Amino acid sequence: MHITDSRTLVREQVDAGRRRRTIATVLFWWALGYAAYRAYYAAGGQLGMIGQPASDAQFRAVNAAGAAIVLLGALLPPVLVRIAWLRPAAPVLGWIVGVGCCMHALVDGVLRLLSVTGVHATQLPAQLWDSFDRRTADLQDLLLNEPWFLVEGLLWVALGLASTRSSRRRAWLVTASGGCLLVTVIGVLSGLDVIGSFRIG
Repeated sequence: MHITDSRTLVREQVDAGRRRRTIATVLFWWALGYAAYRAYYAAGGQLGMIGQPASDAQFRAVNAAGAAIVLLGALLPPVLVRIAWLRPAAPVLGWIVGVGCCMHALVDGVLRLLSVTGVHATQLPAQLWDSFDRRTADLQDLLLNEPWFLVEGLLWVALGLASTRSSRRRAWLVTASGGCLLVTVIGVLSGLDVIGSFRIG
């Protein structure tokens, strides 16, 4: 019986490791695609522009920084699941990044939806844009940027759950869901000017 239990435990650990590696691989390619999108604008690309930047150099610099951050995010999951002493950080990072990305998608998605329907116009940073097409900006965010953040967040949640002990997964998921709901409500209320400023990027 003891030998059978040991074999079952080893098999479960192998399966869990395989799931983590699969999620990490998907995360890598998903983030790499968005990093390439940001790098395109950093290199001076014009396709899909929503308006006229206040400064081309500043616009390229902002996108270069964004591409670098997302690229780092693409490299992190495979490293986390393959280096043993880093694996304990996976549940924590999965919680933080998962909640952060999902919140970003939900807050901006709600605000952009309200903007495109004419309920509450989205404001873009005046220091970044001389002029922009609000409808194009709203639709680009709704159809491209926020779906990317939502999928990225859900993948990090999946990685965090797969890296958490089975006895703690329920609590992990409940706290992540509660945290996401709380910051989403705060973000939407802030975006609608009901409460003070709360920027999410």
